[in-house]
Amino acid sequence: MAADVTEARSDGRPHAEQRRRGALVRGLLFVLTALVAGAGGVGGTLAYQRVTAEDTAAVDAQADRLAEDLRADLNVGFYSPGQTYGGQFTEGTLVAQTEAHGGVLLSSGTTPGGPGGRTHTMTVMLGLVPPETGTVDAHAYPVRCYRYTFAVGTYSVKKAAVDCPAVRSDGRPGSLVAQMGALLAQQSTGASRRMATAGYPHTARGAVDFLRDKRLVAAQDTVSEVSGGPAGGGVDVFALRVDGTCHYLRMDSSSTASRLVPLWLAPADEQGTCDMSQARAASALYGIDPAKAG
Repeated sequence: MAADVTEARSDGRPHAEQRRRGALVRGLLFVLTALVAGAGGVGGTLAYQRVTAEDTAAVDAQADRLAEDLRADLNVGFYSPGQTYGGQFTEGTLVAQTEAHGGVLLSSGTTPGGPGGRTHTMTVMLGLVPPETGTVDAHAYPVRCYRYTFAVGTYSVKKAAVDCPAVRSDGRPGSLVAQMGALLAQQSTGASRRMATAGYPHTARGAVDFLRDKRLVAAQDTVSEVSGGPAGGGVDVFALRVDGTCHYLRMDSSSTASRLVPLWLAPADEQGTCDMSQARAASALYGIDPAKAG
């Protein structure tokens, strides 16, 4: 197992185009900037949305589909012998699902209680990117926030609309909506893809080599503040910044690790600290094997 390590590496100017999620996200950021400039910060932006965006059906549908994706993951264990009851996934899967529905993970956590002994919670902001299919008027696709809770099994998934935070996650002046739009666009190239990390040493150098060899970061991206250590069970985790944006990396050499997402964008409320203890908690497997639970 690797001891705590730190490494910084820079390969020149960031190549912005390789970090963008296409013209849709770039156009989105332009629109967000215009809205913020015209409405005067997050308060004005949200007031603008309340006045002009009465129809929330489109983004609510995205939220419903995200809940169904989560239920599908939790259902895996019922039909696939040998997998954990409740599926096998980490926070990386939650981030990938949220991004697929045009949003970002604001926060996530686990508390004692509920089926299986633990209840997981995630809060997301959706509406940053419209659905890929069909045409949705911008006024009918407002940014909205939702909280999901789940434990063991599909029946445990609950969804509720909640008020979005009124301030940026870093405490700076400006619009949270614009900040999250920029965060979504700045994620690492190829993040939230399922693949194995086998064959790479669980060290800072091995972590950076894995990211570059698998093209999860671009050749000119700056990978810095790499800190990591053991998470138990032969798993090591790393917190690192790709061009200043915090990501978590889970290195697992087991035969089943290829089903997991090894690299993902850290939740918004953890972007500032970006430390290994948070990466360790985020890399823990969701779901419980009933045989092991007794």
